[in-house]
Amino acid sequence: MAKEKFVREKEHVNVGTIGHVDHGKSTLTSA
Repeated sequence: MAKEKFVREKEHVNVGTIGHVDHGKSTLTSA
């Protein structure tokens, strides 16, 4: 349970960071 929460939070942080650094590119990649 705790591990899943950690992974989900980590993914969320990565997506947010990439989105800020490379907004257009990351949007196309994730889509």
